[in-house]
Amino acid sequence: MLESLADGFPALTAAFGMCLAEAGAICLDYHDHPQGVELEVSGDFSESFHLYWPQVTDQMRRCWNDIEVVREHGAYGIACLLIRKLTPFTVIERSRKGTGFDYWLGFEGDLLFQNKARLEVSGIGKGSPDLIAWRVNIKLKQTERSDGALPAYIVVVEFSTPTSRVVVKVGQ
Repeated sequence: MLESLADGFPALTAAFGMCLAEAGAICLDYHDHPQGVELEVSGDFSESFHLYWPQVTDQMRRCWNDIEVVREHGAYGIACLLIRKLTPFTVIERSRKGTGFDYWLGFEGDLLFQNKARLEVSGIGKGSPDLIAWRVNIKLKQTERSDGALPAYIVVVEFSTPTSRVVVKVGQ
């Protein structure tokens, strides 16, 4: 599943998609998960997915040695896949710093790539349901900077279980 990020998205090159897959692989490997581990999705969606990832090497571990960076990028990768599976949207453009969210979402075949929704992502190494809910609330507040007519999708990925909470903030 994670290796499919290398197929690219409108806003992800194949190379960057593979980087996200590597980061997710390292996070899952760090917690000794077997291939095919189930990712439980909760929040505004209730689903489960089996995760598969590239084999982790020592070179990959050395490359991604900063745990915060690897967790952030691993969560981006899983969030991109979840959005594509759970919604009609895909990642169409990286957002700029200061907007309060990470990516613009739109429809896959839309040639105009008009922005339809926002995506804000967070990764947690190990956390309780209360910590995950707290992080979702932080991210909901963070997106207030760009509130308007477009909805925001908040995706928090917790790697030790693994689990993900996906919440939709309706536009005004």
